[in-house]
Amino acid sequence: MKKIINGRKYDTETAKHIGSRSEGQPGNFEYFTEDLYLKKTGEFFLLGDGGPRSPYTRDDDGFTAGDCCIIPFTEKQAKKWVEEYCSVETYEKLFGEVEE
Repeated sequence: MKKIINGRKYDTETAKHIGSRSEGQPGNFEYFTEDLYLKKTGEFFLLGDGGPRSPYTRDDDGFTAGDCCIIPFTEKQAKKWVEEYCSVETYEKLFGEVEE
């Protein structure tokens, strides 16, 4: 998926995939997936995709529909996401070793 947001290009095909997560059961209205990416410029972004009762929805002529969107992330947001959903090795590879 490609998108330009605030004059910046985000492309899942050229960015490095960091990690994924999903919640719910495929086919359910609440189901969603998230994929975190890292651009060559060092910017992070999240690709969210979900059903009509997921965090990723849009208004479609008065009806709620599922949607897929790209959300730019700050480094702080990326750190929190990676800490919660990825391995220790992934976190330390991206942000440096953490003391015990």
